[in-house]
Amino acid sequence: MDVLTAILIALVILLLLNPAIEFAQGFWGFLVKLCKFKTIDLRKTYGDWAVITGCTDGIGKEYAKELAKRKMNLVLISRSLDKLNKTKEEIQVINPTIDLKIIQADFSKGKEELSKIKSQLQNIPVGILVNNVGKLNEYPMYLEEYKEEDLWDIINLNITSSFVPLPLQSVYSASKSYVNFFSDALREEYSTYGLTIQCLTPFYIDTQMIGYSKRFKNNPFVPDPATFARSAIETLGKINSTTGYWVHDILLISILILPMWFRLKIAFFINKTTRRDYFIKQKEKVVE
Repeated sequence: MDVLTAILIALVILLLLNPAIEFAQGFWGFLVKLCKFKTIDLRKTYGDWAVITGCTDGIGKEYAKELAKRKMNLVLISRSLDKLNKTKEEIQVINPTIDLKIIQADFSKGKEELSKIKSQLQNIPVGILVNNVGKLNEYPMYLEEYKEEDLWDIINLNITSSFVPLPLQSVYSASKSYVNFFSDALREEYSTYGLTIQCLTPFYIDTQMIGYSKRFKNNPFVPDPATFARSAIETLGKINSTTGYWVHDILLISILILPMWFRLKIAFFINKTTRRDYFIKQKEKVVE
C-alpha cells in the first residue's frame, strides 16, 4: 500500500468516525437523563460554594435557584446591581439558610473586571463555577449588519452552535464552538486534579435572547429556563458534554445523522424565518 492510499483511507475513517462518536455521546446523554441515575450530593462532592455568572435572567438565574435548593452557598455575578439585588432576594426566599454574595461586573470590559472578581473571590472556596455569561445578536443577521461593539461583546463573552454552524448567527456560533473545544482541552489538562469540567450545548431555550420570534413560545422543543436548569443540573458529574435536556438530546441525535451541508441548510432556513419574524414585529410596533 503506497503512502497516498494510506492517507486517503485514514481520512475516510476519520470522516466516518467523528460523526459516530458525536452520535454516541448524544445517545449516552439521552440515556442518562432517561434512566434518572442517582442524584449527586453537590455539597458533598464539590464543596459549599458555587459561582454563577449571568445569573439575573434566564438559564443562569434558574441554575442559581436550583443550586440554592441543593443548599449551595452562592456568589452571583452580573453587570446590573439592581437585578443582582432582586435575584438575591428571590433566592433568599427559596433557601434562607445559605450564604449569598453579589459581585457587580461587566465581562465585556475584559481583564480589569476579571481582576476585580478574582480579588473578591480570593477567600471563598469555590467548588462549582457556572459560566453562563454570554450575548446573542438582537436577531438573526448577516455579518455586515453587526455593530462593531456588539461583535466584540459576542466574541469576548461567549455553548447547539458547536454542532451546527449557524448562518445569520455566524460570530455567535463560532464563539460557542471555541468554548466547546476549550472545555475539552481544559478537562484533559486538569483531569488528574479531580476537576469536573462540563460543557452544556443546548438548543433554543425560551429566554429574552430569542424573544425576537413568537415561534419559540409554547414550543415543545424550546423549554423554559426553569425546566432546562432542573434537567441540566442532574447531569453534573455524570456527562462531560451534553445538551442538558432530553428533548434536545433527541434533536442532537437526529441532526448528527445528517450531513453537514444539510444541517447548514436547516439552520439557515430557521434563522431566515425568525429574522423575518423580527422585522414583522418591528413594523407592528411602528404602526402602534
